[in-house]
Amino acid sequence: MSEPAILAIAGSARVESFNRKLLALAVQSGRSAGLDIDHVELADYPIPIFNEDLEAEHGQDPNATRLRRKLEASDGLMLACPEYNGSLTPLLKNVIDWLSRSETGGPGVEVYRGKTALLIGASPGRLGASRAMAHLDTVLDGIGVNVMPGRFSVPGAGKAFDASGQLVDEENRKQLDQIISEYSDFTRANRRNTG
Repeated sequence: MSEPAILAIAGSARVESFNRKLLALAVQSGRSAGLDIDHVELADYPIPIFNEDLEAEHGQDPNATRLRRKLEASDGLMLACPEYNGSLTPLLKNVIDWLSRSETGGPGVEVYRGKTALLIGASPGRLGASRAMAHLDTVLDGIGVNVMPGRFSVPGAGKAFDASGQLVDEENRKQLDQIISEYSDFTRANRRNTG
C-alpha cells in the first residue's frame, strides 16, 4: 500500500506568518514519518470570495478546481490554522467552501468525506489559536472529515521561532514530532477502516 497522501495548507498567505512557519516544520516532520505530503501555498491559488451567483455565472474558479483535485487525490489534510478575532481566517474558510462545490456547480461535499485532518496552530496570544482550531473542527466535522482528536498549539508565537523558522523550545519540537507521528498512525488506520 502506498504512503498516505496528505494535502498541507496554512490558513494565511502572509510572508512572515507564524502558521506558515509551523506548517513547514510539520511537513518536514510528516515526510520523515513516511507521509506523502503535497504542501500548497494559498497565495499561489487566489480565488474570489465564494458566491453562488458568481459560481452560476462563471462556474468553479480554476484555482478552486486545481485545489479540489489535489484534495480528491489525498487521504487527509494537515491544516495550520491562524486565529483572527477568535476564529479561523476568512482565507481558509473560503477555500473550504469553494472545495465543497462540484466542478460543474452545486454541492460537492463528498470530496471531504472520509478524509482525516490534523489541526495545528500558532498565535501571539496565550491560547495558541485553540479557539480557531475548535471552530475549524466544527466546520470539518460537519462536512464528514475525521478530525484527529489531538492538536498542536503554539502560544506566544512571536517568540516561538528563531531566525531560521525553527521552534526555539525543544519540548515544542518534540511535541510536534509526536503529534505528526500520531497523525500518520491515525490516517493509516482510517485508510484501513474505510478502504
